[in-house]
Amino acid sequence: MGGLYHDGNRALQDRFDTRRLADRIAERIVHDVISPHEAEFIESRDMFFIATADEEGRPNCSYKGGDPGFVRVVDETTLAFPNYDGNGMYLSMGNLLENPNVGLLFIDFERGRRMRVNGLASVDENDELMAEYPRAQFVVRVRVREVFPNCPRYIHRYRRVEASAFVPREGCETPVPAWKRSDWATDVLPEHDPARDPDATVV
Repeated sequence: MGGLYHDGNRALQDRFDTRRLADRIAERIVHDVISPHEAEFIESRDMFFIATADEEGRPNCSYKGGDPGFVRVVDETTLAFPNYDGNGMYLSMGNLLENPNVGLLFIDFERGRRMRVNGLASVDENDELMAEYPRAQFVVRVRVREVFPNCPRYIHRYRRVEASAFVPREGCETPVPAWKRSDWATDVLPEHDPARDPDATVV
């Protein structure tokens, strides 16, 4: 199965008699290139979940959001997305510098669809796509190892209410999150953090 399954997977597959089914799924729907249909789905999403692990295998899971299209399918084996200002901890992105293995989960909560993308990630402050992402700190590229749809049966249906005001957009002031003006944060903000500007809009 091309390394998709390890002994732990196999132990549970055998325990619950799903090895044949697992092998059929790997044969039929798991692949290492992004199809045009899958690219359209990925680029229509305005959020995804990202799973990383540090050099010792300790996991971290995070949410990433932006406007639809902020995740780009560069070619059939590569996708890219920006890293915007956050809380400064760099838990997920820092993990990528130590362990490039990454898992992405894209979900359409309105139609009940989801897709997994697993691969190897790289971080680049000088990526040619930087010009396409206003106020991005760097661009992450993921070289696809596996991409496949995931069973949608347990996806609860939700509807989008509104886009985040904090997503950087060309020609639009990005507000400052109120927590950055808290007493415990103001004296340790990065030198050029917009929250240091007394005239910045705070939300």
